[in-house]
Amino acid sequence: MKNYSAFDILGPIMIGPSSSHTAGAARLGKIASIISGGDITSVKFILHGSFAKTYKGHGTDRALIAGILGMDPWDDRLKGSMSIAKEQGFHIEFAFEDLGDVHPNTVKFIITKKSGRIVEIIGSSVGGGNILIFEVDGQAVEFTGNCPTIIISHKDIPGMISKVSTILYNEDINIALMKVYRNSRGLKAAMVFETDSVVPENVLNGIRCMENIYNLREILPIPQS
Repeated sequence: MKNYSAFDILGPIMIGPSSSHTAGAARLGKIASIISGGDITSVKFILHGSFAKTYKGHGTDRALIAGILGMDPWDDRLKGSMSIAKEQGFHIEFAFEDLGDVHPNTVKFIITKKSGRIVEIIGSSVGGGNILIFEVDGQAVEFTGNCPTIIISHKDIPGMISKVSTILYNEDINIALMKVYRNSRGLKAAMVFETDSVVPENVLNGIRCMENIYNLREILPIPQS
């Protein structure tokens, strides 16, 4: 049986009528912006399930845009996020699609950066303002944004997990949760580390410089209240 915290019962501090459709949506947007690395010119939001059916009435559209703009769920500017995005030159588009067997409050972000690079992220608002990111650029992942997180894309060969975890151990960084994923044996894989403390930049750079590392993303915690 799951243990519930006071936060689960009371819900987050937020602007809007629904912790799932507004607070969670704003957190999803903000973490998607962080994952993309910023310098965003346009975002296409593909809404699934309940998000698609009630997104205007619950303010999900404004909350998602607010998150992309870096706002927190309790930011008073959330209500005017559409106008703010327009003023800043963002191109915003909403579409609707069945994304499969996923949580009903799920959104796919298709983010275009100034460089022309496209970043795709899929995540769900799972209740009480909590979120789950489960796909980045077609790679399965899983993290909540509640802890400092690093996502490492690498070649699927023996020893990669040991090498990275040893670096973190040598820097006295405690791993709260680790998961590994791969699409095909011997090709591309991913590691996700949620840690008890922020990983220093010099440590991140050391991992980036390792042989057979393709990419590393750092996601700092997104507050709920």
